[in-house]
Amino acid sequence: MPSSSISCLLLAILVNSARTLLAGPLQPPVPKQVEHVSIWHGEKVNDPYFWLREKTNPAVSAYLEAENAYTAAMTKELQPFSDVLYKEMLGRIKQTDLSVPTRDGGYYYYSRTEEGKQYPIHCRRKMSSTGTYDEKAAEVVLLDQNKMAQGLPFLSLGAMEVSDDDRQLLYTTDTTGFRQYNLFLKDLTSGKVVGPLAERVTSVNWAADNRHAFFATEDAVTKRSDKIWRLDLQGGKPELIFEETDELFGTSVGRTKDRRFLQVVSYSTDTWETRLLPASEPKGVFMTFLPREKGHKYTVDHRAGLFYVRTNKGAKNFRLVTAPAAAPDPSHWVELIPHRPDVLLEGVELFQDFLVAVEKREGLDRFRVHDFKKGGWRDTTFPETVYSAFPMGTPEFTSTTFRLNYQSMVTPSSVYEMDMTTGKQTLLKQTEVLGGFDRNNYATERLWATARDGVKVPLSIVYRKGLKRDGSAPLYLYAYGSYGLGTPPTFSSSRFSLLDRGMAFAIAHIRGGNELGEVWHDDGMLMKKLNTFTDFIDSAEFLIKEKWTAKDRLVIEGGSAGGLLMGAVTNLRPDLFKAVHAAVPFVDVMNTMMDPSLPLTVGEYLEWGNPNEKPAFGYMRAYSPYDNIDRKAYPAILVTTSFNDSQVMYWEPAKYVAKLRATKTDPNPLLLKCKMEPAGHGGASGRYDRLKDTAFEYAWLLSQVGITK
Repeated sequence: MPSSSISCLLLAILVNSARTLLAGPLQPPVPKQVEHVSIWHGEKVNDPYFWLREKTNPAVSAYLEAENAYTAAMTKELQPFSDVLYKEMLGRIKQTDLSVPTRDGGYYYYSRTEEGKQYPIHCRRKMSSTGTYDEKAAEVVLLDQNKMAQGLPFLSLGAMEVSDDDRQLLYTTDTTGFRQYNLFLKDLTSGKVVGPLAERVTSVNWAADNRHAFFATEDAVTKRSDKIWRLDLQGGKPELIFEETDELFGTSVGRTKDRRFLQVVSYSTDTWETRLLPASEPKGVFMTFLPREKGHKYTVDHRAGLFYVRTNKGAKNFRLVTAPAAAPDPSHWVELIPHRPDVLLEGVELFQDFLVAVEKREGLDRFRVHDFKKGGWRDTTFPETVYSAFPMGTPEFTSTTFRLNYQSMVTPSSVYEMDMTTGKQTLLKQTEVLGGFDRNNYATERLWATARDGVKVPLSIVYRKGLKRDGSAPLYLYAYGSYGLGTPPTFSSSRFSLLDRGMAFAIAHIRGGNELGEVWHDDGMLMKKLNTFTDFIDSAEFLIKEKWTAKDRLVIEGGSAGGLLMGAVTNLRPDLFKAVHAAVPFVDVMNTMMDPSLPLTVGEYLEWGNPNEKPAFGYMRAYSPYDNIDRKAYPAILVTTSFNDSQVMYWEPAKYVAKLRATKTDPNPLLLKCKMEPAGHGGASGRYDRLKDTAFEYAWLLSQVGITK
C-alpha cells in the first residue's frame, strides 16, 4: 500500500479514536479499502481488507487500537456490571488452594495457588518411607510461575519433565502468546537454571541415563513440528536425528508408560506412525514400529515384553491388540478389545498388573479395568446421567490405583482414586466452591435434537431449578464441532452467574467432534462440514420449539474453529440469534487455506479440504464466513482476538469485522476487542486476567437480553 495512503489512514484512525474516547462513539472505525486481487481457479477475487495482514504496519495497529477504543466506549456503561460479575465469580474461587499430590518416582508432585497471585507454584515433597505422601517433608519449589513472570505481561508453561533420578527438570516457557516455547534445564539440587537450550520446542523427554534429552521443534514459518533432536546435557550441541518431511504430518517425542522406550510419533489427521528406541540406549537409532499406511491410525505402549496397539485397522472406533516385539505386524496381532460400532476406544492406560480402557458411548465417558492376573473386566459407574470423566494421569507403572477426575455441569471437579482390584472409588478432593453455592439448586439434563437429515444430536443443558419452560428464558448455546474434539459437559463456577440470573446454558454436541465416535467426526469434516453448521441451527431451533428459549432470547458462542461455526451459522440464519460471541474465530477460510506459507495451513487440508482442488475449493467457499457476508441484518456481534495469536491470526477477525460493518444493514452492535499486549489463542495467561475477560464477555451477552445487574 502506498505510504501516502498509510499516512492518511493513520491520521484518520487516530482522529476517530480520539473522538471516540472524548465525545462518544459517533462512528465506528472504518479501515481504508485497498484493492488486492487474488486469482483462485482462474477467478479474480478482490479482498479490500487484505492489507490488515501487515502486522508491522503502524496503520494496522492504529486501526486495531481504534476498534478497541470504540468497543470501550460502546461498553462503558457495562463496566459496573462487569465489575459485579468479576467480584461474584472471584468470590466462588478458593484463591489459596492445593492440588492433590501425585506420586512419581520418589516424590509427590503438586501445585498450589496463593491469593492475589496470577499463576500456580509447582512443588514436590519426598515420599515417606512407606511410599505415602508426607506433609512434614520439606517442600521443594520446582517452578514458581509468579516469580518467573515478574516484569512479563504473559507467561505460559509448556512441558515439565523430571529426569529418572529425580534430580533435573526440563521445562519450556512462552512469553509472547505465540506458542513459541524455549527449553530450559533446572538442577533440582542447586536450583541452577541453564538455557534456553533450544527454541521453538514443542515436546521433550528424557532418556533413562539422566543425561540425554530428546525434543521436537517447529518450523519457524509454518509452526509445523517437524524435527527431533538429541541433546547431551553434559556438553555438546543438539543433534538432528529425525526430520518429518511430509507437510501433512507433525511429529512429537514421548515415552511408554513403563519408561522402557522413547517414542517419536508422526501424525496427520488420518494417519499415524511410531518409531521406538530403548530409553536405556539414547545413542541408538529409532526404529519404525509399523510403517505409515494411509488411513491407519495407531498408538503403541509396552508391558512385559508385549506391545499394546490401539489401532483403527478394521475398526473405525479403534480396537486394542497385542503384538510381540520381534514381529509387530498385523499377522501376529492378538485382539484384547474388539471393535464396537457404538463405543469409541479413546485410549488405554497400561500398568504392571492392570489396564484401563478409556471409552466413550453416547457422548458419555467411561472406564473399564482389566486385571491381568485374574482376567476379566470391571466397569466403572457414575451417579449422574450427564457428566464428564477423565484419566488424570497416574505416573507410577506399578500403581494398583487409578486417578480420575469426575464432574458435571452441577458437580464441581472431583478427584477420585480407584482401587483397580476392587473397583472402589475414594474421593480425594472436590474443588470447593465458595459464595454459598448449593448444587441442589440446579439441574442438568441430556437432550436430543433431530437434525434435518434425521440424525439425533445430543445436547447437554444446565439451569437453575424453577426455570419456566415457556420460551421466556434467555439461553446461552455453545458449540465447537471440529477436529474430532468433543466438548465435555464440565463444571464452571463462573457459569452460575448466568444461571442465577435466569439464563440456561447448553452445549450442542454437533458433528465434527467425537461424542458419538469417529463417524461423528467424519460426518462433520471435509465435504460434510456443512453438517456441523446445520446441526447447530437445528439444535437452536429444537431448543426454541421445546420452549427452552426464544429467538430474541438466544445468545451463542464459539471459539477458534467454533468461531468459524459462529460466522457460518450467523450468515446462514442471522434471524435465529439475538447475540453472538465469536472468540479468536477462524473466519477467513479461503485466504488462509489458499496460503501454504501461513502457520498450520497445509496440515489442515485433511480436516477442511485442499482448496487447490476445485471441488474442495467450491465447497469451502460456500461456507467461509468472510466470503459469504451479505447485505442483510445480523444479530449483535462481539468478536475477540489477540494480536499475537499463532493459531488464528488476528487479521481474520479484524477483516471479518471490517467487511461485516461495511455490508450489514442493521443497527445492532458490532464490536471487535483485540488484545494488543502479549496474549495467545487462549487469551491472557494469568488467572485473574482471564476471569476479567470472562466477566466482560458475560456482561455483554447478558445485556443483549436485557440483563444488566
